[in-house]
Amino acid sequence: MKRIFTAICLLLTVLSVGATGNVAPQSGAADRTYWCNLLYRIAAPVLKHMSEGKLRQEMQVEVSPTWDGRDKGVTYMECFGRLMDGLAPWLSLPDDDSAEGRQRRQLREWALKSYANAVDPASPDYLTWRKESQPLVDAAYIASSFLRAPKQLWEPLSSLTKERYIEEFKQLRRINPPYSNWLLFSATVETFLLTVDAQPDNYRILSAVRKIEEWYVGDGWYSDGPEYAFDYYNSFVIHPMYVQVLDILSQKRRVLRGARTPEGELNQLVKARKRMQRLGVILERFISPEGSFPVFGRSMTYRLGVFQPLSLLAWRNNLPKELPRGQVRAALTATMKRMFANEQNFNAKGYLQLGFAGHQTQLADYYSNNGSMYITSEVFLPLGLPANDPFWTDAPLPWTQQQAWSGAEFPRDHAYQEE
Repeated sequence: MKRIFTAICLLLTVLSVGATGNVAPQSGAADRTYWCNLLYRIAAPVLKHMSEGKLRQEMQVEVSPTWDGRDKGVTYMECFGRLMDGLAPWLSLPDDDSAEGRQRRQLREWALKSYANAVDPASPDYLTWRKESQPLVDAAYIASSFLRAPKQLWEPLSSLTKERYIEEFKQLRRINPPYSNWLLFSATVETFLLTVDAQPDNYRILSAVRKIEEWYVGDGWYSDGPEYAFDYYNSFVIHPMYVQVLDILSQKRRVLRGARTPEGELNQLVKARKRMQRLGVILERFISPEGSFPVFGRSMTYRLGVFQPLSLLAWRNNLPKELPRGQVRAALTATMKRMFANEQNFNAKGYLQLGFAGHQTQLADYYSNNGSMYITSEVFLPLGLPANDPFWTDAPLPWTQQQAWSGAEFPRDHAYQEE
């Protein structure tokens, strides 16, 4: 019966998608090729030019019509940091001679040169580390990229470049983060310093952990500060960085003390991961039969960064039992194709533009520039799984809203209750 139901659902998927003008689900190999080509398209202009010290020269800066007047140079740091955080897992795979392998190898070569230029005061592409408070945000994404692929992106750097990063990360302590998700930016930077034995500020880590825990409001959602706001910052920052910080603390066993599971993990980490699994279920249910999803809250120009927790769960093989791998892959592929079918997402030189599904400048918040847009790369985290992983080899399945709106049976939803 299960096979018959799956076959019927697949047929309904084809009919549903065909009726809306979208392509039918493809094999995992075809999906992976599409993901790789799209991520390469997003990343190549940035890393090619930055590796040559020409990012400032080549990237046309575009800021919100309500821009708050800060140094526009933050654009380049936002672009590089956010891109690398989403790209890091893919670049962590070993080299091979496939078309995908050649893409990865080229991007990694450019990335390593770009990392060096980012902290070299003599480089035209030395980033805006020491102006404004915004650099704390994107330093955290750079630090996170090192945490996601240390052997491929941190260890190959020269000793001088490593020393420069440690110095730049430490000078960011001059910034007093607002009482919001910004606490996790400080914590992420300091957690990276912990992993390289570079005298982290433990207070910045522990105070962030305590506040985020206090801000949990239930059913997989955290408040971004003392007051709750219904937006996607649980996806952009809170869940991924909170779990990442707790994961490192759990491994290190020297910063955060608390009850542990029989396997040795901090109970707080296990709890945070279950909350992220609940959010993953919600995010998957947000994806319509046609591959669209609800647009609400601030920073909607961050595009597919909305799905970072779902992608992170897939990459880490932590998807909840309610979400089969083939179903998640099919749903995420549909959102990519729906969004990036619009060529106006890119400008003439291949850089992302302000907007959501196209070039929509009025949608940008006062702090947004086209460098901010590169957080959309976070949706590509499952590319860190090899091509023979079940995420890529399992058959595509209709996602929840396709099942529901085609009249098929689909799982009931219920709130997540902690033990």
